[in-house]
Amino acid sequence: MRGLLLVDVQNDFCPGGALAVPEGDKVVPVINDLMSKFSVVVASKDWHPHRTVHFQKWPVHCVHNSKGAEFHPGIASASIQQVFLKGTGDKDDGYSAYEATNLDLERYLKDQKVDELYVTGLATDYCVRASVLDSIKRGFKTYVVTDAVAAVDLKPGDGKKALDEMQRAGAVLVESKDL
Repeated sequence: MRGLLLVDVQNDFCPGGALAVPEGDKVVPVINDLMSKFSVVVASKDWHPHRTVHFQKWPVHCVHNSKGAEFHPGIASASIQQVFLKGTGDKDDGYSAYEATNLDLERYLKDQKVDELYVTGLATDYCVRASVLDSIKRGFKTYVVTDAVAAVDLKPGDGKKALDEMQRAGAVLVESKDL
């Protein structure tokens, strides 16, 4: 069974947000087109408290129950069956969707009989990377949909380096048109 994971496609990571990924909103129509091709669609959200050590590294973003923590308004959120909240503690970075504190992503996917996971979202070089690497470690055949992810690229090329690292770890890079 194939599942689709949307990583952090939230307002604060899109243009105009507190920690915007350049052109992060361009993944939205691609993701929406993909959702109908999967029977299991899940998403992660950064869901930070007002004060966290995470904000020593990054600008304040995706504070729980804030507009910035909401999904991008263009995401067809009604198609998402379960949302996994991460980064919820005051000492919790929560990069990987598998670090969710409200539900166990691995257990949920296995209960749904998912053995192939297709990963999309923001940002390629941080939360997507961490989620993909953790997915591989947990035994899922893991795919990165390259036209449905976008990188922060703090240093030019970070997104490409992250994709290379994920591929070396066992992820398969695919484009949405091939699904």
